[in-house]
Amino acid sequence: MKTFSNLIQEVQNTGQCNQCGGCVSFCSSVNYGALGIDENGRPAYIDQDKCIECGICYMICPSRDMFEHETRHLVGWSAPMGRVLDISVACAHDKDVRTRGSDGGVVTALLLHLLDTGRIDGAIVTRRIGLFQQQPHLARTHQEIWEAAGSYLDASSGMSLLGNRYSTFSPSIQAFKPLTREGLRRIAFVGVPCQIKALRKMQVLKLKPSETVHIALGLFCGGNFDFGEKERNRLEKIGGFSWDSVADINLRDVLQVSLKDGSTLRIPVDELQFMLRPACKYCQDYTAEYADLSFGGAGAPEKWTTVFVRTPVGRAAFSDAKGIALREFRIEDNPQFAGETFAQVQAHSTIKKQQSAEMRSHSDKVIRLF
Repeated sequence: MKTFSNLIQEVQNTGQCNQCGGCVSFCSSVNYGALGIDENGRPAYIDQDKCIECGICYMICPSRDMFEHETRHLVGWSAPMGRVLDISVACAHDKDVRTRGSDGGVVTALLLHLLDTGRIDGAIVTRRIGLFQQQPHLARTHQEIWEAAGSYLDASSGMSLLGNRYSTFSPSIQAFKPLTREGLRRIAFVGVPCQIKALRKMQVLKLKPSETVHIALGLFCGGNFDFGEKERNRLEKIGGFSWDSVADINLRDVLQVSLKDGSTLRIPVDELQFMLRPACKYCQDYTAEYADLSFGGAGAPEKWTTVFVRTPVGRAAFSDAKGIALREFRIEDNPQFAGETFAQVQAHSTIKKQQSAEMRSHSDKVIRLF
């Protein structure tokens, strides 16, 4: 049985740790207290003597391939990028939600609709707590979901208050811990691909409280980025701007830097590889292939969201919200939009899978040296 010691060797030491927090949260949830999060945000032993070496942490790690067959069977996965029952391009019906949310506010609008209609009791989301800082949050009310809207990076107050370390990644799996105390039964979970995969592995193993997740909303993800001081300085030179002139930043298939003079700079993601978190280079999943619904800006016009409907649960939720909370792109405006959207998203997915295969091949060689 492989344990947390194996995760340190195979995952952390090779740069593949996603820092999703699953190993820590589910060890702590049964009150063993062997693991915790260190000052760098990484899972670590707190008291190794308390570790019972049950192997759960290793089993649910999204960087490991244990229970891959069972996880894919759970969601009806199929090649090339997960099951897709339908494709849509949509935006929030409410103008305020569209403005506040990211890429048309579809995720926020859907969460609000699910909560207002009693289909969920709350949602695990990411909320901003300051400039370029995010944290996972269990939102129980309409207001809390509204406050978490928008994945954009707000730089409107200037960069002087920004600390030396920041990552666009939020360890949302850690928000499962309050569920054991709250007694909520129907939760929506919003996360990036590695987090959705960790959730599904928990459900395969029937680990509490993963059964409370009623619907999993996945976000397209080309990678998460570190905004340390060196990275920020280099980004200024690449874009030819000063942080003092920045009003807002949004990350789609490009980094959009909106300046206070009303102009917008677009920096290709390829030029941001020096900022990419190491673990993201190993991830194979661009479209959140294990989710009930997947969302992203790729393949959609600006201020719109591409939606992949993957499961019957996802289809029911999306269909119920259409015409009420969500507005779909009119097929009359472009009859080929579904095929064109799928092709664009698949191109991003293929690139990520190829890059991951190269990194994993190198990592396997490193592990065999130990």
